[in-house]
Amino acid sequence: MLLIPICVYSRSFADRFLPEAVFVSLLRRLLLLLACVATTAQAQPLISIIIDDIGDRYEYGRRALELPGALTYSILPHTPYAVHFARQAHAQGREVMLHLPMQAENGKRLGPGGVTLDMTEQAFRRTVRENLAAIPHVRGINNHMGSLLTRHPGHMDWLMSELMAQGGLFFVDSVTTVRTVASHVALEHGLASTRRDIFLDSDPAPDSIRRQFARLLTTARQGGSAVAIGHPYPGTLQVLAEVLPQLDSLGVHLVPVSQLIAARQERSPTLWRASLSPSPPAAKSLKP
Repeated sequence: MLLIPICVYSRSFADRFLPEAVFVSLLRRLLLLLACVATTAQAQPLISIIIDDIGDRYEYGRRALELPGALTYSILPHTPYAVHFARQAHAQGREVMLHLPMQAENGKRLGPGGVTLDMTEQAFRRTVRENLAAIPHVRGINNHMGSLLTRHPGHMDWLMSELMAQGGLFFVDSVTTVRTVASHVALEHGLASTRRDIFLDSDPAPDSIRRQFARLLTTARQGGSAVAIGHPYPGTLQVLAEVLPQLDSLGVHLVPVSQLIAARQERSPTLWRASLSPSPPAAKSLKP
């Protein structure tokens, strides 16, 4: 911490050096400057980057966890390396999420632990609990696929109720469809939550990922914060290894998702009650 000593005005000091009025004027200017510096530091844009789909492939997961910075890792339940990478991420001080498979419009296979539209509430809740129990150190959840299920308020109500019952968990809407109601229902339950702003690698080509990362920075600078989702693709790992060490010089701060959610709530307390605004336009390459 930088400590700046400030001389307290006394008559002997004024008699020897400065008139009182001049000293007080200089002191006020110094305090104003310090206030401006503090405000600038507090207003530094925040970004969070979630790396999805961890757990299926060892090599991709290993390389993802070698990346620097406060990345957040979202892990697929009941996959071969889920527990290993969850424990490793936690040991490194990184945040761990459950990447909950949800039914997509295109009927794509969900893999283990998926929740679907035809489930009863009891089966749905049981599956969510089993998924949470299967991954250690989980702090929150985001949806894997889910372009069908996240459109249905009833099923999202079951999910958010279960997360509230578990206590202390947050939810990130991956926004795989413009018709999602997931984040809205989370807010209605008073659950700590936010939405994805940028997909880094819908196009996995490195040049495209660099452009998306630039969009992430622009979004954060304009709004104060931004959430990105990427995957352990070779191009994504390559680009992140290039850009993450440069974040300080770029004037943005990488934080875990839970910290960004808290910052958004602190900066805009009314957001949690006024967030029933239309979803952002869908990209052509949204995940299913």
